[in-house]
Amino acid sequence: MRIDAKGIYYRELNRILREAIASGEKELVVDNVNGQRYIADAVEEKVTIIVNGVPGNDLGVFMNGPTVIVNDSAQDAVGNTMNQGKIVIHGHAGDVLGYGMRGGKMFIRDDVGYRVGIHMKSYKKQVPVIVAGGKAGDFFGEYMAGGILMLLGLNARDGEMLAGDYLGTGMHGGVIYVRGRVEKHQLGAEVGEVDLDDQDQQLLQEHLGEFCEDFDLDLKEVMGTKFTKLIPISSRPYGNLYAY
Repeated sequence: MRIDAKGIYYRELNRILREAIASGEKELVVDNVNGQRYIADAVEEKVTIIVNGVPGNDLGVFMNGPTVIVNDSAQDAVGNTMNQGKIVIHGHAGDVLGYGMRGGKMFIRDDVGYRVGIHMKSYKKQVPVIVAGGKAGDFFGEYMAGGILMLLGLNARDGEMLAGDYLGTGMHGGVIYVRGRVEKHQLGAEVGEVDLDDQDQQLLQEHLGEFCEDFDLDLKEVMGTKFTKLIPISSRPYGNLYAY
């Protein structure tokens, strides 16, 4: 089913989408999207939604199953509290991506903004994954409680840092992989750098293989640069602040 979103108010567009999904549509193509918010929010059906244009804030919030493909960039708050499904963005994305995300995957081809992966968490057997192909702003992985973050810097110039400051600040679970070096002054006090093992390599191969397939990239080239692995060095990063 094809929907022309030009000039349609976001509430009306989402009503049309929900009614189409309820009627049994399994693939929806939405053209001329220009800032409409809340697309695919709380949708639980195993459908594919292809967005042509730039969706507004809160794309895929509370999403629990769909695959959303954005053939452009996206704004802020993509995938917040997302539970299952997959979001693929063929461009840049904004701030606060994956807030409280507890399952599913989010692949962004290019740069992302600030506070990506804030308070991500694993839930039972669900492990959320965010892979950003470009660079990131400050507070990447802030308060992270679980899940996997990968930052690739595929568009970075030689010597350019891939992430901003306060990387992993307050992190107390999960893992961050950065394709390249990280300076100690960028890290939150709760984060430490450790060596990768065979399990890490297998995990990178798995998720980056899928990422490269989605964006028609060369996996061997992406894997050809050394990754930095960051994990929390304390499960109670602020315990001393509140202990009597």
